[in-house]
Amino acid sequence: MLTLYYSPGACSMASHIGAEESGAPYEPKQILIAKGEQKAPDYLKINPRGKVPALKLDDGAVVTENTAILSYLAKRFPEKNLLPKEPGAEARCLSMMAWLSNTVHPAFTHIFRPGNFSEDAAAQDSIKAMGKKTFWEKLEEIDGLVAGKQWMQGAQFTTCDPYALVFYGWGARIELPVKELKNYTAWKDRMLQRPAVRKILEREQNILLKAA
Repeated sequence: MLTLYYSPGACSMASHIGAEESGAPYEPKQILIAKGEQKAPDYLKINPRGKVPALKLDDGAVVTENTAILSYLAKRFPEKNLLPKEPGAEARCLSMMAWLSNTVHPAFTHIFRPGNFSEDAAAQDSIKAMGKKTFWEKLEEIDGLVAGKQWMQGAQFTTCDPYALVFYGWGARIELPVKELKNYTAWKDRMLQRPAVRKILEREQNILLKAA
């Protein structure tokens, strides 16, 4: 059986939803970042980088990073159609996940962990302010990308969707006016109607359930 290591409220929610949507038999294991459990020796044996998510496969090998985990789940359980079958469309889906990982996520990190970028307390305020501005711009971009579409990639629900939900939730967490993003908000409401999504949000006690 697969084992998914996640922390409530973290970006690992993307892989958590992906595992549930895939229909995979898996065991969810909670790693509380707030308590520093990602740095515990036992977990560092799973992921030496001390981050979530991590997916332990049936043979004991470990896959990390949302983009890789979501892609693995989609390929392992193709009957769920979590990745487009046409090569170009699949590449665009992977490109979207990479962008969410390497551009949108780091913008939020500048807000939440400015100390990662400077030890100077005075500089951290500027880093946080710029991060907030950049993160909001990325949410606006997502709002534009989903305009006129049912899901992030069009008519097909894909691995991009659970990943994009992470950032709507983070925007709500820091009290950005995410409800002003009409396309993104309507898409979020559709996401919350999916049983697998709702199950994981309830398991993680996600803020989106309170904001719904």
